[in-house]
Amino acid sequence: MNYVKTAMLLAVLTAIFVALGGLVGGQTGMVIAFFIALAMNLFSLWNSDKMVLRMYGAHEVDARAAPEYYAIVKELSQRAGLPMPRVYVMDNPQPNAFATGRSPSHAAVCASTGLIQALSRDELAGVIAHELAHIKNHDTLIMTVAASIGGAISMLAQYLQFGMLFGGRDDRSGVGVIGSIVAIIVAPLAAMLVQMAISRSREYAADQQGAVICAHPLWLASALNKIQAYAHRIPNEEAEAAPATAHMFIINPLSGRGFDNWFSTHPNTENRIRALQELASEMGRTDGPRLDTASGPGDAPTTPGPWGSPPRSARGPWG
Repeated sequence: MNYVKTAMLLAVLTAIFVALGGLVGGQTGMVIAFFIALAMNLFSLWNSDKMVLRMYGAHEVDARAAPEYYAIVKELSQRAGLPMPRVYVMDNPQPNAFATGRSPSHAAVCASTGLIQALSRDELAGVIAHELAHIKNHDTLIMTVAASIGGAISMLAQYLQFGMLFGGRDDRSGVGVIGSIVAIIVAPLAAMLVQMAISRSREYAADQQGAVICAHPLWLASALNKIQAYAHRIPNEEAEAAPATAHMFIINPLSGRGFDNWFSTHPNTENRIRALQELASEMGRTDGPRLDTASGPGDAPTTPGPWGSPPRSARGPWG
């Protein structure tokens, strides 16, 4: 049922995009917008991971470049029964993470340098388990397609706005100036609300499944508490420039400085933490074993990362 609802929401996003195309170019514009939306969906299907990773300047790391981080991803992937995803780092001080890719066999996990430096190993494991849950549930493709269409809607609305300001648009749609103004305001807002609906339903599910993957819900609960405390104090400039991608992150990366940030793409963090605490109680997990990573079992520090990695460089703690 969740996938049916998500498909319906994606159809609504496509309909908004086509309707805006009609405002820009009449019936011809609607037809063109429809085929553009179809092409965007197909393009996102095969290139979603590359698009988003490139947008955030992420670089791939391996067991040599980031041994502990890579080992956590590998261990949790095995627990989740998933192929090993590619592992990326984005050089951003805001603690955050996302997963992308069209399928579990073509997936990538990306954490910011700020996240790895702010969290303990256990907390990072909770975050990675959450992202792997998105991969397991095929949420990564859905959210990337939604980001692509949402971004295109915003671009079309801006084009319509500039056309009105400079008198370069003939009213082939027949809606008039008032209708165009309403569309400029309502279309991006409607797209944002649809993205919110997609993201919120998938975030709770990923929290629950991620907690099961790492076998300790409180690891993720603690991580969410820390990330929420930092995220809105440390700006993510790339996310601010592309707010349509905000729903892909584990915590909303937007600072709330502009109109696009009035509505959160994520469920309330306190509610997410409360749900994880209830799950921990049901599982009898008030504490739990640490991950068996390359640094050796039982000796992982509980202090924030990067857990004894080499000295930091301009590209984060791994060079």
